[in-house]
This record gives sequence, C-alpha cells and structure tokens, in this order.
Amino acid sequence: MASTTHFSEEEMAELQEAFSKVDISGNGFIHANDLTDVLKAANLPLPGYKARELIQNLTTTGDGRISFDEFISIFQNLKSDDVAKSFRKQINKKEGICAIGGTSEQSSAGTQHSYSEEEKYAFVNWINKALEKDPDCKHVVPMNPETDDLFQAVGDGIVLCKMINFSVPDTIDERTINKKKLTPFTIQENLNLALNSASAIGCHVVNIGAEDLKEGKPYLVLGLLWQVIKIGLFADIEISRNEALIALLREGESLEDLMKLSPEELLLKWTNYHLENAGYNKVNNFSSDIKQPDFYSIIKDSRAYYHLLNQVAPKGDEEGIPAITIDMSGLREKDDVQRAECMLQQAERLGCRQFVTATDVVRGNPKLNLAFIANLFNKYPALHKPENQDIDWNSIEGETREERTFRNWMNSLGVNPRVNHLYSDLSDALVIFQLYEKIKVPVDWNRVNKPPYPKLGGNMKKLENCNYAVELGKNQAKFSLVGIAGQDLNEGNRTLTLALIWQLMRRYTLNILEDIGGGEKVNDEIIVSWVNETLTAAGKDSTISSFKDSKISTSMPVLDLIDAIQPGSIKYDLLKTEDLNDEEKLNNAKYAISMARKIGARVYALPEDLVEVKPKMVMTVFACLMGKGMKKV
Repeated sequence: MASTTHFSEEEMAELQEAFSKVDISGNGFIHANDLTDVLKAANLPLPGYKARELIQNLTTTGDGRISFDEFISIFQNLKSDDVAKSFRKQINKKEGICAIGGTSEQSSAGTQHSYSEEEKYAFVNWINKALEKDPDCKHVVPMNPETDDLFQAVGDGIVLCKMINFSVPDTIDERTINKKKLTPFTIQENLNLALNSASAIGCHVVNIGAEDLKEGKPYLVLGLLWQVIKIGLFADIEISRNEALIALLREGESLEDLMKLSPEELLLKWTNYHLENAGYNKVNNFSSDIKQPDFYSIIKDSRAYYHLLNQVAPKGDEEGIPAITIDMSGLREKDDVQRAECMLQQAERLGCRQFVTATDVVRGNPKLNLAFIANLFNKYPALHKPENQDIDWNSIEGETREERTFRNWMNSLGVNPRVNHLYSDLSDALVIFQLYEKIKVPVDWNRVNKPPYPKLGGNMKKLENCNYAVELGKNQAKFSLVGIAGQDLNEGNRTLTLALIWQLMRRYTLNILEDIGGGEKVNDEIIVSWVNETLTAAGKDSTISSFKDSKISTSMPVLDLIDAIQPGSIKYDLLKTEDLNDEEKLNNAKYAISMARKIGARVYALPEDLVEVKPKMVMTVFACLMGKGMKKV
C-alpha cells in the first residue's frame, strides 16, 4: 500500500473524494488520460512525456489505469504544497464546486472542504419528489434547491430516516422515529438511527457523526445522501431481480460474465444496447473494462440521450400503457445547452427529468448523469426476457439474507472496490486483505498482486492472493479454516467463503468489545453472562441460555436488554409479548432492530434473523448491545 504519511486524515478523505469523482464505476481505478488532463488544467509544469514517465514509474501494467494508491504516490511525488493545492482547486473547478472553510478538531491548521452545488440542487429535487406526500416531512419539504435548506432539513434526522426507507423499504421501523416535540436528545436518537441504518444498508459512514449532520456540514450531508440515493437507484439493476437484463447478452458472452457486472457496468451496457438498436454511434468494446470517459464524451451533446429516450419510450404495444412520442426536433438545435434542455423536456414527458440540468449534461457530470440513466432504466427498461436462449434459469439466484448482511458490512467499512457480488468480487482477495487490516491482522502488501491483472495468467495472480489470504487466516488470525484453500475463494465456493467471512465479521465485532473493555478477551459465554446479568439488574424477566435460545424468536430478550441499557426507551404498548404468531414476531423484531440502532448500536442483522434465531447474527446483535451498554458504565 502507498504510504500516506504526508497527508492528514482529512486530506486523505478529500483525495479519496477527488479520486471517486473520476472513478465513475467505483472499481478503484481512473484512466491515465484523466490524470493528465487535470494536471494540465492545474497549470503544472509537466510536459506530456514527463506525465507519462511519472505514471510509468508506478505499478501500472501498461493499460493506462491508475489505482488510488498510485494516485496518492503521484501526489507525494509532487513535492510543492502549492502544486497540490492548485491541483485540488482545479478538480473542484472542473466539478462546479463550492468551498467552505472550517477548522479541524484534529489539526490546528484551518481546513477547507468543498461541495457541489449541482449535486445539492439534484438531491433536493429528488428528495422533494420522494417525500412530497409524507406528512412527517411537511415541516421541511419542499426545500428550495437554490438555498441551503437541505443542510438545515437533515438536522433532526427525520428526512434521512425517510430517505433510507425510500431507498431500501422497511429498513427503519417507523415507530422508532421521533417525530413530534423534538428535543436535543430525541434529535440525537433520530440521527443515531439514521447513521446506523445507513451503515446497515452498506453506506460508508466512518468519520460521520450525529453532530456533523446536526450542524448540516454540506460535504458530509451530500456524501451520505449520494450513497443512500445510489443504493436505492441501483437496487433492481441486478439480474436476479430483473431477468430481462439477460437480453443484454452478446454473442460470445456467458451468463456468468453478465452476472459479474456491477450496476454501473450493466447500465452502460443497457445504454449501449438501445443506442445500437437506434443505429446511433455506440461505445466500442462495451465490456467490463470500458473506458468511462469515452461514454461521457458521447452523452455530452445530448444526442445520444435523445436516441435513448426514443428507444425506451412506451410505444403503445403493451396493454394499459399509452404511447409517449418523443419529439426529436430538438436535435437540430446548434447550441449544446439548448439542445440538452430540449432533450430534458422530452425526459420530463416520461417523468424522468430528475438529477441533471442541461448544464450537467453538457459538462458530463458523471455522478448526476449516472443517476439520470439509472432512474430512466428503473422506469423504462424496455427489455424483454429472452424466451429462446439456452439459459439455465436455475443458476440465477438472488443473494441470501446472510450474504447481503456480509456484503453491507464490508461496504460500510469502506472497502475498495465496492462489493456488488459477494463471491466474484472477492475472487482476488483484495477486499479480504482490507478486512484483515480492519481486525488488526497485518498484511504484507508487497506479497499482494494488484489489478489490473494481465489477460494471460491473470487468474493465477488472483489465486496467489487467495492462497495468501488463507495463509493469513490460519497463521496470523488463528481462524479455523480446515479444508479451505485459496482455490475455494478464487472460485467462489459459497460455503467455504462464507466460513471465512463470518470469522472476519465475528472477530471485528469482538475486537470492538475488547477495545471498550480495556483489552479483556470476550467470547460467547461472556456475552451471554453479561446479557443475563444486565437484564436481572434492571428487574427484567427475560433471560437467554445461548444464542440459539428459542425465546429470542419473540425479540423480547433483545427489547428488554435495550430498555435495561436505556431505561424507558421501549414502548411496550406497541408490542405483543405472549402467544405470538409469525407476523407478530416479525413486528417485534423490526422494532427491536431499529431500537438497537436508535440507542447507538451499529447492528447489521435483519429482523428475520431474530425471528428465525440465526445464532451467528443473534450473537452480533447482543455483542453490539453489550458494547453500547459497556460504554454507558
């Protein structure tokens, strides 16, 4: 890994943000051309040959892609502070960004954070539309996108909770949101609930606290909102949830190849599919290694969007769906911005104008254009499930609850690249190495093969990584990995991969407890004893014998423990406590999981895990509550 000793934590966060603005696909790489262009725009005295030399001195393998570590190395090679500042300034200028001053608590030096006015405008309009009929948000919605309404509106936590549920329905039990007669304490509870729930759906919320949201810090608010919105937009861009996506298969491609694509890559493939059917210029080599800038240069003049809208608009051939004719006359507009505005007027007829302005289209704002396309796909995919192709439909399985929980846990920790598909995205073990570091197992990064991998022998490089990952698990982490080899991780053996992931998550959870307890070792028996002692001390009747105790299916031991940690927090009149049917058990469990998050426990488990008494996930719930309880002592 690159050394980051020259940069503070906040500088690293800003560099990561700058990198992410160019890394549209979220695959952990940018193209060398982007770096060179921004260096030129920053007026750096680096001729082309010098920039190329700088890049070649890093660890790229010649295909022009640069990882974040290599990006940091470039910055470290640019010794001048003025150069670094002007570089960052130019990135901001390129993105249409506002800068705000502030002082970091971690540093006596003044710090400056920036945020995009374009993003603020887009997110406000999306939230206004999403929550326009919600009676609990009438005190802030609609917000004015031209002002800073948004940053004040998120301060009580209600809008954030509602947007999390809008993106991933039923994440938060509405009964747990404080809505009336708000006080600083009940606002704090709402913000805890929002942050811990955001984490549970896979948002990276490290270094974002309730106080930051209460104060409406723009760059943190927008960063969190984008994650929440994006998760919602991408939820159905996945083959197991939308089998019609198989229509995008090209000759020579396998279903397995298609199922490995990220939502961003599927969207690009979908766009190209319709552009090709329209006879419009398509992006060549539209595969997983597509150069993103090629795509965004095509959409900037909005002609591609015109053809895309025309292809997906209803033709009147489906019962109950009237035809919508796209007026293509705007293509004749000579001015790019005016042409984009005419195109957006047509998008509005489809109810899909959200996220971009005409200027955003012309500038090719990657984040907002991606959101625009995702929203268009969700409303008008215009794909038909193929009937005649020789496809094994049984192989198209959605992820299990356990797999989703593990994936969301990893993503909430900020692993890079983001995990979209649990098994294929771990096949090179890079994410596993990052998780080892999270549980304080040192990784020798000199032994790790990093992407891009060569076409010939690339899988062997991944396999070497997987072998090292198993070696670390056995020798350093002292995990029980009997019968698990690197090949199992590389090939995505479900049972054996899950066995390693569970031990990583378990160790991560126990480490948190041990840190709170001054390093004292913790195991299942200690957690169970603490739970029972805490319940007894609070005068509760509930007890548990283990994490397999059938009484847990009612959620009453969890609810009583929450009330013992924070007396008076549980509203027992909302619950049924005896002779519960399955629906009533789930009702209790939803309330319990949300209440755990509301009092400050970062719980990843789902309500169904309590109802079905899944011992692994039950253990994490009680461990997180124990951590919260120990902090209060």
